[in-house]
Amino acid sequence: MNLTEQMGENSAASDNVNNAISFNQTQDGYLQQVNSALDRMSELSVQAQDVTKSNSDRGLYQQEFNTLANYVNNVATQSFNGVSLFSGSTLAVTTDSNGGTFANKGVNLGASVYSGLASDSIATTSGAVTAMNDVAAAVTQLASDRATIGTNEETLTDYSNQLETLNNNLSAANSQIMDVDVAQESTNYAQQNILVQTGTAMLAQANTMPQIALKLLS
Repeated sequence: MNLTEQMGENSAASDNVNNAISFNQTQDGYLQQVNSALDRMSELSVQAQDVTKSNSDRGLYQQEFNTLANYVNNVATQSFNGVSLFSGSTLAVTTDSNGGTFANKGVNLGASVYSGLASDSIATTSGAVTAMNDVAAAVTQLASDRATIGTNEETLTDYSNQLETLNNNLSAANSQIMDVDVAQESTNYAQQNILVQTGTAMLAQANTMPQIALKLLS
């Protein structure tokens, strides 16, 4: 019964871990798109520094730059089953039947290095230089954040594999206690069946002996 209880608890912990892995995978999926947006914003900030471009051209670049910056800020508000994906909070993920936890480090997409991009302007060459530097800082932070998520995923996957192995071993131990040994019991059945048949034959033979004796006396 204790083994069965622990297996149930491990299965529940495994569900928690797998959900946390999905949480991290969703985060990384969003950050891949943010990475694409930052790459394009970096290109725009460099293009806006072209002295052959007019202010009208830079104004068009600015519109696209703002749209991408607003996209990054919008991603920062996304959630997973009601839990914020990018609040920066560290989540305690239950990893075993004893209530042990793993600190799933958070990512703060609302940090100023990201949110500040919305206030940058590439409508002028000097502003474009500033925006280029700000985007570069955001890309550096994004690389660090994605590394954090990758570490979370790798560690949680190890916990998931560990729980699966443990449950397999617990199931085998439980089987030794609760399940019948089919080979042994088949042998016992055959042995008992032979004894019954032998006993029946001996009893039948014993019943014929008095009849033979009576015939001899008559």
